Amino acid sequence: MNDLTGFQRDILYVIAGLADATALEIKEELQEAYEIEITQDRLYPSLHGLIERGFVEEGTLNDQAQSYALTEQGQDEIVTQRKWENKYLTKERLTNRPPTEL
Repeated sequence: MNDLTGFQRDILYVIAGLADATALEIKEELQEAYEIEITQDRLYPSLHGLIERGFVEEGTLNDQAQSYALTEQGQDEIVTQRKWENKYLTKERLTNRPPTEL
């Protein structure tokens, strides 16, 4: 797994779920999930970092909008992340835990 922030991983997941995702669509999906406003100052540096690292490619949707799609490396990153998560987040492990004390 690469050293991505949780926000960057979430961006990858959103892009994976959308065809030709625009920045606005990515922002709206994240805002819905996080239940807070996502500013351009937060979104674009993370998005461009993913492009620079080869996980996301930028294209042109139309004259006014850029589109974003996962590269093969980005798809591999999601698969690797999910395998790692599934190793720890099994139903048995989650249901057999003792209640935490406050």
